[in-house]
Amino acid sequence: MTETIAAPAVDTAAGIASSGSRRQPPSAAAPGRVRRRRGLAAALGLTPFALYVVVFLAVPTLVAVGSGFVDGEGRFTWSNLTGLAEPAIAGSFFGAFWLSAVTAVVGAIAGAALCFAMLASRPGGVTRSLVDSASSVLAQFGGVMLAFAFIATIGAQGLVTVLLRNAFHLNIYANGVWLYTVPGLILPYLYFQIPLMVITFLPALEGLRPQWLEATATLGGTRWTYWTRVGGPILLPSFLGSLLLLFANAFSSYATAAALVGQANNIVSLQIRQALISETVLGRANLAGSMALGMLLVMVVVMLAYSALVRRTARWQR
Repeated sequence: MTETIAAPAVDTAAGIASSGSRRQPPSAAAPGRVRRRRGLAAALGLTPFALYVVVFLAVPTLVAVGSGFVDGEGRFTWSNLTGLAEPAIAGSFFGAFWLSAVTAVVGAIAGAALCFAMLASRPGGVTRSLVDSASSVLAQFGGVMLAFAFIATIGAQGLVTVLLRNAFHLNIYANGVWLYTVPGLILPYLYFQIPLMVITFLPALEGLRPQWLEATATLGGTRWTYWTRVGGPILLPSFLGSLLLLFANAFSSYATAAALVGQANNIVSLQIRQALISETVLGRANLAGSMALGMLLVMVVVMLAYSALVRRTARWQR
């Protein structure tokens, strides 16, 4: 009697186990479906940004660069590329390189010095928060607004210029109005280059661990040994990467130079404007496409080098 009752129980348990084993594959496949749905949702979320990039970045870039390979009648030609060897255009590239290099080097050194000075302040304190906020704002302050600020402050009839001339008999433009020349762009460019250096270099400087200095001291090294053997080599890729970023930022700037320099075309961005809107030299609009191609190649090389340096720096910030 006992055996007759126990047998169905065993069979029932076996049936439940087998039923559970049959239901297991659908439940195991559920996480895969959830991941696919999340991936699809993420892709749909990126659609507006992708559309923005295509419409306002990719398409204008292709149109601008592609126009450098056609003539005024839409026929393929190489003549626009050979125009890059003209003295005026080659000189504008040199002027842009010179201006970008000077402002990048000066901005990187001044910004790095400010970052080192901020290490003495307390993280999250008033001084650190004030400098971080000011750098974030000033790094984005450029274009016509920046040009107007410098014209109103130290222009030919600016507030500071008139004050120095009337109160101290000091004429900062005794040898010419240098603000409206390409060398005069150095000062306005540094206005946003130094804050940009603070934003990009300070995180790397804060990534230095105090234990590294303590280990150097334990092994008999001095502070000079630490900076030359440990801290300096670690910070060098980040510093060079920030330097390249500043160069790219200055090389691609247009509005500030256009508002201050005016009709002079000693840098390539203003030379492109001249080729597009000139009323005295006609038939040169497609040459602007070849100059845009030259700028694009320079920016690609700079940003590839910047990415390589950032990847190397990231190993020490983990």
